[in-house]
Amino acid sequence: MSQPVPSEPPSAQDPERRRNIRVATISAAVFFGMIGVAYASVPLYRAFCQLTGFDGTPRRAEAASDRQLDRELTVRFDANVRGGLPWRFTSEQTSQQARIGETKIAFFKVTNTSDKPVTARATFNVVPSQAGQYFQKLQCFCFTDQTLAPGATVDMPVLYYIDPKWVDDIDTKGKVEVTLSYTFFPKPEGEQAVAAKAVPRV
Repeated sequence: MSQPVPSEPPSAQDPERRRNIRVATISAAVFFGMIGVAYASVPLYRAFCQLTGFDGTPRRAEAASDRQLDRELTVRFDANVRGGLPWRFTSEQTSQQARIGETKIAFFKVTNTSDKPVTARATFNVVPSQAGQYFQKLQCFCFTDQTLAPGATVDMPVLYYIDPKWVDDIDTKGKVEVTLSYTFFPKPEGEQAVAAKAVPRV
């Protein structure tokens, strides 16, 4: 008659069980952390670009410049739509002459050419990319949902200035032209109807 094999004492099982639980907990934390980073990466990247001017992204300023230089730059404007957006989007001026440090206003015009409300959002960048950290926006329609009723037309202003530090940077001090480019993209179809409820027909 065979003798039963004695099981390991509880004291020998506990360390291994605790180790398995710890590994599972760490794995779960890493998994959910990666999901959170994925969802947060776009707004965090956008905020980083706006703060630093990285990748040609104009910075957002809280106040106008306190000095102007006796030097002008040519600021050109570019307007685009993508993703089948049924909007006509144009800049009301091809270019402006702006003194460095001078506050300027530029207008864009957008028309919804469809027969239903449409919501879209604009992204932007500056060329050359080194100019992004010196192109300061005081007011802008970018990165904000814009919903237009069928056939509606609106003017969208951009208030900006070129930081005087432009002339101290070896990468920008010799440049005489900047292009500010905006591109509107439609919101996903599932979000269009929700956004359109708040917009009256005109």
